[in-house]
Amino acid sequence: MLYLIDTANLDAIRTCCEYYPVAGVTTNPTIISRENSDFKTLVTSIRSIIGDERMLHVQTTATEAEDIVKEAEMLRSLVGGKFYIKIPITKEGLKAASVCKSHGIGVTMTAIFTQPQALVAARAGADFVAPYINRLDNIVSDGVHVVEEIVDIYRLYSLPTQVLAASFKNAEQVHKVSLTGAHAVTINPDLFDTLLYHPLTFYAIDDFAKDWENVYGEKKVSDLVK
Repeated sequence: MLYLIDTANLDAIRTCCEYYPVAGVTTNPTIISRENSDFKTLVTSIRSIIGDERMLHVQTTATEAEDIVKEAEMLRSLVGGKFYIKIPITKEGLKAASVCKSHGIGVTMTAIFTQPQALVAARAGADFVAPYINRLDNIVSDGVHVVEEIVDIYRLYSLPTQVLAASFKNAEQVHKVSLTGAHAVTINPDLFDTLLYHPLTFYAIDDFAKDWENVYGEKKVSDLVK
């Protein structure tokens, strides 16, 4: 399962790319607007940080198929690299997805809430679908179960579309989605830290240090193997 960062904050992206196995960055109009900066500068800066080999998903704001395709082509030219246009799941969006794929543009269908939406998106040629886990949980649905069934449907019909699960609030949701066979998740930077945290890990590290110091004092391994 791949890990992507769901943010447009440049400092957070730099930090995550330095420390974590980041496969790419996802954005949407809400995430972009939080940075309150020049859009063109922001998305090109993200590409500069992550490089061409990592994925960059940028969402269209157009609602008509022709305009969606136009934005997709402009954004691909702007940011280059491994680029995916994020398109909300609508009739116009499906039409645009098919055209984008014929133009060689990667497509992520977003705002997915049901299994039928995901299947239709896959048949339209989407490379990824982005189901919203926590938003489904908030309406007394089961986001993880929806992802599980989408994965099963894709396997049943041998579809190449991958599931990029989104909208997480805690590490348990991420863990449960990983058990479904989802191909990728996109999470906010703070969740990366949460995924690593366990108090027993820190206790174990402290024990290692104390036991070492009892024998070797302040010397490090590098001091002893010179």
